[in-house]
Amino acid sequence: MTRLLSAGSWSVVLLLGLAALGCTPGGVGDPCTPEDEYQQNFNGFQVTETNVESRSFQCETRLCLVNHFQGRVSCRLGQSASAGVPYLDPGADPPSQENPDWKPQCSIPGTAVNRSDRKSADNINVEVKPQLTTRQTEKAVYCSCRCDGPDKNARYCECPEGFQCEKLVDDLKITQSASNLAGSYCIRAGSKYEPNDPTVDTCLDNPKACGCDGANPPAECGAK
Repeated sequence: MTRLLSAGSWSVVLLLGLAALGCTPGGVGDPCTPEDEYQQNFNGFQVTETNVESRSFQCETRLCLVNHFQGRVSCRLGQSASAGVPYLDPGADPPSQENPDWKPQCSIPGTAVNRSDRKSADNINVEVKPQLTTRQTEKAVYCSCRCDGPDKNARYCECPEGFQCEKLVDDLKITQSASNLAGSYCIRAGSKYEPNDPTVDTCLDNPKACGCDGANPPAECGAK
């Protein structure tokens, strides 16, 4: 994985190499879970970044966009560092001191939190920030396509109704793979990131705003 820093402290994650040079608008807006979330030690995305995962097999467009999103798609409420670390001395071999505060809330997508096995490969073992109420998954993480870019000979998609074409990634001209991802992407209409927005309310602060209250909360709300 290569992480590139673009203007305004944005970054692009190039997970699988070349970006698709052309795509149809079919599937834009479909849900997707970034591949990073299948790593136990991935603590989530930062709201100051834009991440583009090319060749995503979850998307008809083959592109999963993470547009200024905080945390993990698969864990709305996040978890504290103490809740995720099973041992107080994780560097010991074997670990000798159990963490009494261990109570994992996040797990690998498609699995359930396992609190009976401290060595479970399903649990996320690092701190994860909760999602922001104003930029939840539905608004910031979904299948998309590149609608404009620096190469005028490349093929670009047309954004479907309800989406707008917005420049997200600068061309830093570091590699050809990076240049193939530079440009604009289809984002939900009205969801452009405003860096000066003072709103910092999270799903942990206001679970009701994230659908994490009631009798049947989504799985990504975390185990209680």
